Amino acid sequence: MAMTMTQKILAAHAGLDEVKAGQLIMADVDLVLGNDITTPVAVNEFRKNGFEQVFDKQKIAIVPDHFTPNKDIKAAEQCKFIREFAYEQEIENYFEVGEMGIEHALIPEQGLAVPGDVIIGADSHTCTYGALGAFSTGIGSTDMAAAMATGKTWFKVPGAIKFTLTGRPGKWVSGKDIILHIIGMIGVDGALYRSMEFVGDGIAHLSMDSRFTMANMAIEAGAKNGIFLVDDQTLAYVKEHSTKPYTVYEPDPDAEYEAEYTIDLSKIRPTVAFPHLPENTRTIDEVGSIKIDQVVIGSCTNGRIEDIRVAASILKGRKVANGVRVIVFPATQKIYLQALREGLIEQLIEAGAVVSTPTCGPCLGGHMGILASGERAVATTNRNFVGRMGHPESEVYLASPAVAAASALTGRISNPEDIAD
Repeated sequence: MAMTMTQKILAAHAGLDEVKAGQLIMADVDLVLGNDITTPVAVNEFRKNGFEQVFDKQKIAIVPDHFTPNKDIKAAEQCKFIREFAYEQEIENYFEVGEMGIEHALIPEQGLAVPGDVIIGADSHTCTYGALGAFSTGIGSTDMAAAMATGKTWFKVPGAIKFTLTGRPGKWVSGKDIILHIIGMIGVDGALYRSMEFVGDGIAHLSMDSRFTMANMAIEAGAKNGIFLVDDQTLAYVKEHSTKPYTVYEPDPDAEYEAEYTIDLSKIRPTVAFPHLPENTRTIDEVGSIKIDQVVIGSCTNGRIEDIRVAASILKGRKVANGVRVIVFPATQKIYLQALREGLIEQLIEAGAVVSTPTCGPCLGGHMGILASGERAVATTNRNFVGRMGHPESEVYLASPAVAAASALTGRISNPEDIAD
């Protein structure tokens, strides 16, 4: 039976010769991931069910990134709780403040995700690692507890949608613009419980950072996962970051897809998602004049070094518009340090931005960038639901780092083509 990339990975981890869409399977997992919000629930379930030991202390990762550095007493207690569990269980991949980062940037950087892996995480954006040709998806905290104990979890094998990427994107078009274009095209439920599989010669023109961004937002189309065909760029990234063994899976030529799309990257324009859904997209040419109060550049979607470089290249030697607050948060300590060494942090601060330690805080309206009633933000994050970044009467516009940086300079959502040299 012909299979997609995702189906081949799941079959291998279930010990089966083949699987088909809709089939229920039990599969081995290569990594179980949790953060400071979801892990306490999982630990309570772990203990309530009488489990005493994790299945493999090398295959659990716990990253306190949402409300850390601790924003209040409750956050401090949550982090203390999971810290003690990590020490008790001798979990090797526990990342404390000072070494941590936003989980979905940190895991690939630490070499914990490689092609062919099955990775589950109690966070919906765990689908990020599909950029490396892995099957990765979000799960609930109860499933996390069971997987920490057994090393297994159950799946309903997803069907698939094929996206063939062709052409080369323009200078100011990145993975964020491409995935927003796709979500705008198919809708927030357009890939519901499907695997979004990206193939085609256009992939060669996408950096790994752009691929991580696209896989990260597969969930915003309702997908079970997003996954990219592995190429030389992928293997170079894996060689640089990991020593784990890996397996490359390619779809069969006659694999069955529920839908197929061909996307010419050269025709995509910088794209903005208007409130209050990621599918509510317009090209930069259709935006009009929209005044903003805040710009947020960072997150598990767009806090990588390429994103910081793009923002700094636009802001360098210029000043943020009066009345606009600009918050930049590199996604990991390593990215922060690299940006510092390249002089990017200095350029951002001199332009009038503030630079934060890695945290998910502003993205989920948790801390360090909360919006008040009536305020508008341009954010490189992944969601713009009602109240996502603060007051329910605030508005979030999703965009790329280039659009966000250009907007910071004008105080209105702006085209980077009109700003940059």
